Amino acid sequence: MASRALVHPRTHGHAVLLVLVGAASIQFGAAFAAKLFPRVGPEGAVTLRLVIAAVVMLVVIRPSVRGLSRRDLLTVGALGAALGGMNLCFYEAIARLPLGPAVTLEFLGPLGLAVVLSRRLRDMFWIVLAALGVLMLGEGGFTGLDGAGVAFVLAAAVFWAAYIMVATRTARAFRGVDGLALAMAIAALLVLPFGVAGAGAELVRPGALGAGAVVALMSSVIPYSCEMLAMKRLSAGTFGLLASLEPAVAAVAGFVVLGQNLGLVAMGGIALVVAASAGVTVTRSADAAVGDGPPGEGRVPPVGKTAGKAPAEGLTGGLPPQP
Repeated sequence: MASRALVHPRTHGHAVLLVLVGAASIQFGAAFAAKLFPRVGPEGAVTLRLVIAAVVMLVVIRPSVRGLSRRDLLTVGALGAALGGMNLCFYEAIARLPLGPAVTLEFLGPLGLAVVLSRRLRDMFWIVLAALGVLMLGEGGFTGLDGAGVAFVLAAAVFWAAYIMVATRTARAFRGVDGLALAMAIAALLVLPFGVAGAGAELVRPGALGAGAVVALMSSVIPYSCEMLAMKRLSAGTFGLLASLEPAVAAVAGFVVLGQNLGLVAMGGIALVVAASAGVTVTRSADAAVGDGPPGEGRVPPVGKTAGKAPAEGLTGGLPPQP
């Protein structure tokens, strides 16, 4: 018991760090991607991002489809669809909306998921605090926004929540990031027709390919790999709460890369979001140290030695049983 108390907080801390690194990488990548829009449009930018990321991951990871069950294939297919839909809708949104308000609205997806999965009153406090910070980050930016942009970002929010749910299952069903590599390839194939229709031959010009490679690494390869590894140690509810940092990081990225100034109200929102994320991190680490918490919450059974699979009863973690 003493050894578990020493291991769990450290493991949990590493998973939290992976989420934070992923958040920073994906939001600064989105800011750089916005600079690519005048050349290839949002459809072309997301196509370059996902296609290049898929090629890199398939070459480096070399995932195998041998021995996969029908359930595994359906899971990775659903993850690919969620990735493709989330990224395409989000890029269409930030082509019409400022980055800060766009990410703030998109956060409604994981925030709603956290509310649904929460089991404790104290978690509700952190959720409310994060929600207040998200609203403050808008700083009056929600009035007069492009209607199509708002629709796209709300669709991205739904895909983001779906991504968290399916990715948690994928992370526990596949060895390493094999499932992510396969899902990235599926997402690339799904968005490719949109990119070809929107940008045409511009997609294969050296300048566009180079910029797309940078965006792919920052917005897909690095963050999704970090998140997939983190999800092996965090429940979907905990991951959703930690994702509350996304609007804050996006606001900073918008300021640094795109020159979007931050007002006092927005800075106050950032402070509340950071406080909520720090709160959930500290309380979850304390639970891990004492072995507290409901069964399956924040814990994942050891990965099996054969086929890289977790025990069947542990695949859903803290999620409701699947039909």
